[in-house]
Amino acid sequence: MKAVVQRAVDASVEVAGDTTGQIAHGLVVLLGVTHDDTEEDARYLAKKIPYLRIFEDEEQKMNLSLLDIGGKLLSVSQFTLYGDTRKGRRPNFMGAAKPPQAEKLYEAFNDMVENEGVQVETGEFGAMMNVQLTNSGPVTLILESKDR
Repeated sequence: MKAVVQRAVDASVEVAGDTTGQIAHGLVVLLGVTHDDTEEDARYLAKKIPYLRIFEDEEQKMNLSLLDIGGKLLSVSQFTLYGDTRKGRRPNFMGAAKPPQAEKLYEAFNDMVENEGVQVETGEFGAMMNVQLTNSGPVTLILESKDR
């Protein structure tokens, strides 16, 4: 699994003009699933992301986690994270898991993050979504559940 994690002042996701998820202070996670991912990969990221110390403390040092600040997480599935652009100009998405597997693991990740005590808002799996966010810092990290 691959996650792009962005610290956000605010963020929202819309599907067909309707807001499906919205947060104030927290993290936006764009989550991609590949063929050999399992629930163990989802668990790894769900145990890592809420505890990343990427929010400032009173001394303006990145020392606090999402749990420490009481923030929320906006989770958006994104198969394009496994787009391969090494050949040609059109990305190849063969590295992305098929929708049934990807949706199952995306939902598992969201449930596991909630079990860590974080409120999770979401987009809609497989839908065309418009994501808006104000990236704070900016802080953006890329996490992978396996060394690739």
